[in-house]
Amino acid sequence: MHARTIDSLALDSYQRAARVILANHLITRSYPDRIALPLLRRWATELREDLAELFGYRLEVTETTARLFPVLDRLESGRPARTPGDRVFDRRRYAYLSLALAALGRAGDQITLSELADQVASYATRVDGLELSTDRAADRDAFVDAVAWLAARGALTLADGDAGGWAADPEAGEALYDIDRAVVFAIFRPPRVLQHLRSVRGLFEDESDSGTSASTPQARAADARRVRRALVERPVVYARELTESERVQLGTEKVVAEVEMLTGLRAERRAEGVALIDTSGRFSDVRFPSTGTLAQVALLLVGEIADLVLDIDNPVERRRRPAPATTLADALDEAIPESTVFTPLAISTDPIAAQDDSDIQDEPDRAGADADYPVVPMSWIRETVQALTDRYGSTFAAQWQADVPGLTREVLALLERLHLVEPLAAGDETHSAATDSEPALLILPALARYRGAVVTVRTRAKSELFASASALGDHAYPAQKGS
Repeated sequence: MHARTIDSLALDSYQRAARVILANHLITRSYPDRIALPLLRRWATELREDLAELFGYRLEVTETTARLFPVLDRLESGRPARTPGDRVFDRRRYAYLSLALAALGRAGDQITLSELADQVASYATRVDGLELSTDRAADRDAFVDAVAWLAARGALTLADGDAGGWAADPEAGEALYDIDRAVVFAIFRPPRVLQHLRSVRGLFEDESDSGTSASTPQARAADARRVRRALVERPVVYARELTESERVQLGTEKVVAEVEMLTGLRAERRAEGVALIDTSGRFSDVRFPSTGTLAQVALLLVGEIADLVLDIDNPVERRRRPAPATTLADALDEAIPESTVFTPLAISTDPIAAQDDSDIQDEPDRAGADADYPVVPMSWIRETVQALTDRYGSTFAAQWQADVPGLTREVLALLERLHLVEPLAAGDETHSAATDSEPALLILPALARYRGAVVTVRTRAKSELFASASALGDHAYPAQKGS
């Protein structure tokens, strides 16, 4: 491993390069910033070898791009594409993005926004249920969001005009883009031809893991790679989500220490699992605790949940973590149109499912099968968020002050994304009679990390306010600090 041999004065630079490529997977001259690509190019040789050895990842670096090709062990829904306004992509935007990439792959050096829209609209007619009509504002907005995603990564560079003007009125507005073909080709490079796959599990690939017996050194090395991948890809690695042999690797000091050395992050160990702690704030796609209404309300809610769970005088219900009825992979497989599969070369077998205990998300609770987790009713969650809003609402962003249900949904989505809670549907078989009439939240162990959150209320001085003394309570600003 090269990180051990790099001079201590240069180690920080190497670790920053590792964090950048692991966090972004695609680096261009402008994305995520202008210093990232020179940094990657400086350490390209060492990173290429370390990423292959530790994770089984392949790194390609050119003069204009750096592209990491990771290995998937399971599908994650917590890192979606987002619009410039930070809204999560919906199915239509994903479809327009895919079709725009197909069109740009056949284009020249420049293209107008209207030309690209016409090509995407033409391709969309071949997909059942999809359409791009430039007469509809919603379609234009979705298409411009997909184009903006490409522009942010350097695949397109605005040469003239304004995409917003075209979105407002395609007859009056126009935009001209330069195309960076190297970036276009780097963005989407699947390990297998999609038309040959009958299951998305065919995209799970680590050729070095195949054909190994569980007792061989090769199998142990493969388990170690899967554990390292989990450490850098998941907010928390719970031991119960791993196979028995993977749990052995997670418990070894060497495997975790290698990831710490490469990334410069610190591993926090608990009985339930391991999490990498990003004190730099540059590795995680979601920083928590953080600023902003959602993050602050989430931290306040976490503190309230922790107090509820730890109240020995009023114990909460505890239940096992249920297995999901339908995995994300199964849901995606059901959506694959059979007409798009090229039957003569179709891959009908699942190379991952064929291996024992390798599809993690289909087999939860392998470790600690009898472990119980606290369950909190959603009615309590809604009441608590309402109470927090009543107390601190004047400090919230305007959009959330009058939308407590929406605030509750977004806060819970954030906590679920961080693997701190997990929703339980109403009537789930793990519920008791006391809670089976409504949905609830399963509280996961990592939430306890924030149980010591301290809230201080800073009030503006009287000289700062044009208000009477009785109104000072409406100008309180909560400041949170996580333990």
